[in-house]
Amino acid sequence: MTQPLWSPTNTKDLNITKLQEFVGVENYDQLHDWSIKHMDEFWKYVFSDSNIQGQMGSVAVQGSGFFGTEFFPEAKLNVVNTLLQGDDDQVIITAITEAGIRRQYTRQEVKRSAAKTAQGLLALGVQPGDTVAAWVPNLAEVVIYALGALSIGAVVSTASPDFGPVGVLDRFAQIEPKVLLAAASYQYNGKDHDCLSRLPEIVAGLPTLKKVLLIGANIDEYENFENWISKQNNTELNPIELGFNHPGFVLFSSGTTGKPKCIVHSAAGVMLKVLSEQRYSLDIKPKDQVFYYTTCGWMMWNWLFMALATGAGIVLYDGNPVHPNPNRLFDLAQEEELTFFGVSAKYIDSLRKLDVSPKKTHDLVKLRTITSTGSPLSPEGFSYVYSDIKPDIHLASMSGGTDICGCFVIGTPNKPVFAGEIQVPALGMHTTVFTVAGNPAQATEKGELVCLNSFPSRPLYFWGDKDNQKFKAAYFERFEDVWAHGDFAAITEHGGYVIYGRSDATLNSGGVRIGTAEIYRIVEEFDDVLECMAVAQEWQDDTRVLLFVKLKDQELLGEELIKDIKQALKVKASPRHVPSKVIQAPELPRTKSNKLVEMAVTEAINGREVENVEALANPEALEWFKKIEI
Repeated sequence: MTQPLWSPTNTKDLNITKLQEFVGVENYDQLHDWSIKHMDEFWKYVFSDSNIQGQMGSVAVQGSGFFGTEFFPEAKLNVVNTLLQGDDDQVIITAITEAGIRRQYTRQEVKRSAAKTAQGLLALGVQPGDTVAAWVPNLAEVVIYALGALSIGAVVSTASPDFGPVGVLDRFAQIEPKVLLAAASYQYNGKDHDCLSRLPEIVAGLPTLKKVLLIGANIDEYENFENWISKQNNTELNPIELGFNHPGFVLFSSGTTGKPKCIVHSAAGVMLKVLSEQRYSLDIKPKDQVFYYTTCGWMMWNWLFMALATGAGIVLYDGNPVHPNPNRLFDLAQEEELTFFGVSAKYIDSLRKLDVSPKKTHDLVKLRTITSTGSPLSPEGFSYVYSDIKPDIHLASMSGGTDICGCFVIGTPNKPVFAGEIQVPALGMHTTVFTVAGNPAQATEKGELVCLNSFPSRPLYFWGDKDNQKFKAAYFERFEDVWAHGDFAAITEHGGYVIYGRSDATLNSGGVRIGTAEIYRIVEEFDDVLECMAVAQEWQDDTRVLLFVKLKDQELLGEELIKDIKQALKVKASPRHVPSKVIQAPELPRTKSNKLVEMAVTEAINGREVENVEALANPEALEWFKKIEI
């Protein structure tokens, strides 16, 4: 049996240990089983134990099935009361820009600014259920703006400033916001990027706007956010009570195969789900320092925002994570004495290829947890964390999505970590793997990642989706009343999970389904390969697999490397994993949250139109694939 990379040594003071003692079970597997069989008791425990402010009511779960289940139907609360409870003098936001500007905000300062924001929004006519939007870098002002809006029952939606006007309008025009928060500019990779020149087109495309607020500049057309706040005289935050299922956020699907879907979430539902993850699966405690590298265009921003409800401080960073050198985020981890460090799998694998060894160069004594998400973390990435970052760390790979603003599968601090495996299904989530026929898969058998029960952060609805048609088509067409998430996965012999890639990008080679991550982890072991992408091309009444590779330092792909790649895939995976062709590409298209977009490339190489290229971080990269003759 594979040896674990890490095993817990002291579980006495863990939040999850206290939960196990409350339930009367001895291990995680028994606890998870209880959490899905006794959903009412589990979610009531999370609500009470997390000291959520408001009236819980007597019922936690009412009804059955995904569309028939309602959570906390009697509850009256406002998430802002929970997000901002605690010592007024505690620093709860530390915001750092790429240029090194660092600002800190106490809970009292945040409360006052959020109160003024709420007053200003009310004066503009913003009512409960109205939407407000933000096209912004990852700054403290965005957190304050969101808190103020949520306190009056408004619905918040954010996008990062690297979206162009078309991408922003594809999202925000659908939800008709009354107020827009924007920034004059942002910095990335040592360069200033102007937003003001693009803002008029965005404003013109949002006729419902009553106000545009601007961070970082004073110009006649738009009001400066700080000046606007200073004009308000309300310093007492008085959030209004709302139902548990009152909408709080609109998040967007990546939109690489069509217009982005507007996914409407309950703020209370997201907070409760995220608290179940952060407090028990990741053991975040009050006074911790929590960091996640994210933009305001990724659901991890909402996830990090909700960490305020744990009593911890959150650390924001805006900019390139490896500028001016690959140690940038570890400098931040040391300086801010982080206890929790969240990044993407791609970031960890990039550091590994650059031979960065923070263990030798940085003092990470306070750091207890590293999390990885965004794409599957390779076994080599797992090993690298323990060999070169910190050996006594809980590495929690996790996977979920914008769709649920949380995780289906996650880590736990009271079980061993094995290379390449996500440790456990998340508490309260009846996650498993189904075969194509809809039967539970055997251990190590690949199939569809599914969830058999509803949960608090299940979307309320898709914006403008009559009779939930788009919602049902997105997740429930494969198996009746079972959420099929679109991940190709398997349960391991340890009870953990391996995700092999997106189901819609799964390759079919001679009738065998192959996850793209299976190919990537082998090919990216070659020193010359920075990254790669495998797609299916329609060919002679069948399909064939094409592998595109991006090489470092402008090296050219030679026959020897092609031969070595194919041999490695044949030996380490199977002959089915060997592509028909290996082709060098100058750049691989990816989303704003740094995920490869296999489907867009598949459409391009098969001569079909790619919709909504504005969703791509580097849309110009797709042009090469449209023109290539293979």
